[in-house]
Amino acid sequence: METRAGDPGAFVHFDLGRVDSPAFVVDEAKLRANLAVLADVRDRAGIKVLAALKAFSMWQVAPIVGEYLDGVCTSGLWEALLAAEHYQGEIATYCAAYKAEDLPEIFRLSDHVIFNTPGQHQRFKGEIMAARARGDVFDIGLRVNPLHAEGEVPRYDPCAPHSRLGFPVDQLAPEHFEGVSGVHFHSLCEQDFEPLQRTWNALLPRIAPYLGQLKWLNFGGGHHITRADYQRDDLVAFLKDVKAQTGCEIYLEPGEAVALDAGILVGTVLDTHWNGMPLAITDISATCHMPDVIEAPYRPAMLGELPIDEYEDAGEGGAPVRLGGPSCLAGDVIGDYRLPNDAEPGTRFAFLDQAHYSMVKTTTFNGVPLPSIWLWDSKSDTLERVRGFSYEDFRNRLS
Repeated sequence: METRAGDPGAFVHFDLGRVDSPAFVVDEAKLRANLAVLADVRDRAGIKVLAALKAFSMWQVAPIVGEYLDGVCTSGLWEALLAAEHYQGEIATYCAAYKAEDLPEIFRLSDHVIFNTPGQHQRFKGEIMAARARGDVFDIGLRVNPLHAEGEVPRYDPCAPHSRLGFPVDQLAPEHFEGVSGVHFHSLCEQDFEPLQRTWNALLPRIAPYLGQLKWLNFGGGHHITRADYQRDDLVAFLKDVKAQTGCEIYLEPGEAVALDAGILVGTVLDTHWNGMPLAITDISATCHMPDVIEAPYRPAMLGELPIDEYEDAGEGGAPVRLGGPSCLAGDVIGDYRLPNDAEPGTRFAFLDQAHYSMVKTTTFNGVPLPSIWLWDSKSDTLERVRGFSYEDFRNRLS
């Protein structure tokens, strides 16, 4: 899998020595620029846009997100609690399967509660009635599987064969829409406008008979709207047409697009040696800090790296160095890079586009320390360390 992001932006001017290592650094100015793009699409199309906390939940910047977007979407009780505590606007909650004991709080906190199957919705009718009797106000939604695959990697494609995510549209029946106010679908991953158009064309005939009873349609996430070459005008025209055609409120739930190219992960070379090629061990771990590098897999872009195919043409010596983490996992390998400076113990470097997903997926496997979190504003050059992690954070996750 190849990411189409990795624009260094203002980070080309950032001194990596200003932060400890490892560290996530988020640029507030770039974050605002992304949010402004999303707000512009929202305003021109007359829709609503929710930020997906599953991708980027740095709640220190929640007030900034609230200045631009209509709210957030969450993936269960804990994210809903985080949303209610720190974020503004609407809360839409979807989980592949809810626990009965979590639902009273989810109903209290959420404006939309989206079920993965009609069976689950029916099973929790008693809880829904009890919540509404208490005065909780929320809509019920149903996630559907359009059965139209557009994903590059099956692991990230909710429409891959035998996917558990969403109710297959070819099984929909009128009784499944009893008490349902909206339909949700999410089938994209880092993609352009055309896959959304094709997915909607495949889905529309299946849900058309039920549109008259629906209040809203949620087109989920995976939209790379803030990437420079995304077809935003086409998206706006499409969303306006869908809204006019269906009479429904339209929602988008971008996650990655909120923080695209807005953060880096700073690391340090700890040691080097040779085993058929140059090797370097770093304080950044793929398995602990950037698990998508292994899961996707993909190769993250490096700040200031000379592309591998230009090494010989550049006339500068040195083969690529294979970077790996400090953990005991043999596969804890990030990739082969030519660092902007010689790969020696103490050398600083940074990977691009790491604000989303990497930050929310970190672990302390092997006792590897978590990266600290910094907020930088490239316009004012202010820099704040908003969170550091200690041994106690590692210990307190265990028993």
